[in-house]
Amino acid sequence: MPAVSEPRGPVLPHTWRPLGVRLAVLFFGGLLAVVCVAAWFAVGADVRAKVTLYQQVTLVLIAVAAAAVAWSLVRCRVTATVQGLEVVNGYRTHHYEWAEVLAVHMPPGAPFPTFDLADGTSRFALGIQATDGDRARVAIAELRLLLARTSEDSLQRPDPPAD
Repeated sequence: MPAVSEPRGPVLPHTWRPLGVRLAVLFFGGLLAVVCVAAWFAVGADVRAKVTLYQQVTLVLIAVAAAAVAWSLVRCRVTATVQGLEVVNGYRTHHYEWAEVLAVHMPPGAPFPTFDLADGTSRFALGIQATDGDRARVAIAELRLLLARTSEDSLQRPDPPAD
């Protein structure tokens, strides 16, 4: 049994999400939508009548593209489960078993952490953002603790007998 002062890490499953990005998308995206709608009605009916269908469709497509980018930023996350890590970056999801993840790095000035993988590659994790400050530092510490705990468990677990 670990000592009371020994860090145990988060209870699994645990998800980390960027707070600052989500708040910025909600606040500034909502503010931009309100300003655009207010400006549309403020210009008057005579100006609105001069806007062609193609111009209206273009504006709607720009709004849809902005919403798609905002949604991809909001859905970024890192989830630790008993089986491993799930990293969602934008619209791509990556699943890694604990044995595949060797280390997590986030040097000073880096915008988000990097996972070193067993196949020699690296993967960014946009679900933890340096702009979140202490939340990001705690998340990295928790991930490192989980990585250390799972590597110790794999060292202590005997290999199954070969049949």
